[in-house]
Amino acid sequence: MKTSNLKQLFSIPVVVAALGYFVDIYDLLLFSIVRIPSLRSMGVVESDLLSQGEFLLRSQMIGLLIGGFIWGILGDKRGRLSVLFGSILLYSLANAANGLVTSVNQYAVLRFIAGIGLAGELGAGITLVSESLPIRLRGYGTTLVASVGLMGAVFANFIAKQFDWQIAYFIGGGLGLLLLIARISVFESSVFLKLKEKEQHIERGNFLQLFNNKGRFKKFMGCIFIGLPIWFVIGILVTFSPEFAKALNITNGVIAGDAIMYSYIGLAVGDMASGFISQAMRSRKKVVRLYIMLTLAFFVLYLYMPIRTPTFFYFTCFLMGVGVGYWALFVTIAAEQFGTNLRSTVTTSVPNIIRGTVVPITYLFKEFREQIGVLNGALAVGVFTVIIAVIALRAIDETFGRDLSFYEE
Repeated sequence: MKTSNLKQLFSIPVVVAALGYFVDIYDLLLFSIVRIPSLRSMGVVESDLLSQGEFLLRSQMIGLLIGGFIWGILGDKRGRLSVLFGSILLYSLANAANGLVTSVNQYAVLRFIAGIGLAGELGAGITLVSESLPIRLRGYGTTLVASVGLMGAVFANFIAKQFDWQIAYFIGGGLGLLLLIARISVFESSVFLKLKEKEQHIERGNFLQLFNNKGRFKKFMGCIFIGLPIWFVIGILVTFSPEFAKALNITNGVIAGDAIMYSYIGLAVGDMASGFISQAMRSRKKVVRLYIMLTLAFFVLYLYMPIRTPTFFYFTCFLMGVGVGYWALFVTIAAEQFGTNLRSTVTTSVPNIIRGTVVPITYLFKEFREQIGVLNGALAVGVFTVIIAVIALRAIDETFGRDLSFYEE
């Protein structure tokens, strides 16, 4: 790659967005990593760790869902930078406060507030990067943001092993506040400013525009549901990995934090690869279809693994991470589908709506596991998510190389 291209690729908006997503993932996944020790310290008995963990996860995901709409609309009405500053301040303070909780109900309220804050980071960052980079570098830029950001899960696991769960939360809050200072040097998107100044008659951030046009609604729903397998894997299979290890009779002690770490290393590898493959194939949709099929194969291997040891278990977590490594493409596709006046609304709400689907997925998994067992129940839910994603992929446009200087009327 030419020196000039590298200079643009590693520009301040890209670097700051990548670091922001790093902190976002640290704070988002830290709960899953410290779920068991934090609940035990509050007196939750072993038999209730799964159900209480699901309750807290749902609280966080509902916050993400609500926050996705709030920050997305704000990003189109007030600008991308307003979201980057506001969201990181909220989730940094909320995550620091998580280290002070003494009851499950307090925990749930703060996970909900943190979820609202965490919802704004990725969408605003990807929107800003997509509008700041030239078309030839856009795919590389969003891939870089996602790949660097996903390593926040690895860092969260490292910190959780070195310190008590309360200190791990304090560190996450502190990192966010430090990054807030770094964001002072970031400039607003020129594409957004042009629309704001020269096209003042264009309505910005009107969420209802996604529903009053059949074509837009179809694309919006397609953007959401192609990501369904990603959060089935992360939200169910990886988050509750100790319970799945037990169902597989792996008794040597699988640790949730390690499972998350290995899956997110795989996710970073998969994201980096899918971004480069997409650039080489000049297609988003073909690569997403390939990765959905890989995800299916890898989670079947996870659920019915032939070698039942902790080492192989963690290896399958890594493979599942690679399979769902189309997360960057998933968010990039959302940014490229819609015009500047709705881009932030869509790009911020879509990943958080799909994160929010963990709520119905956990309920669905609960029903299935009570009827046909943990492993078969997970398989049924997983296959369902893959079928929906494949159908949804047909509803969206191929957006590789699209000029983003347009708006929705």
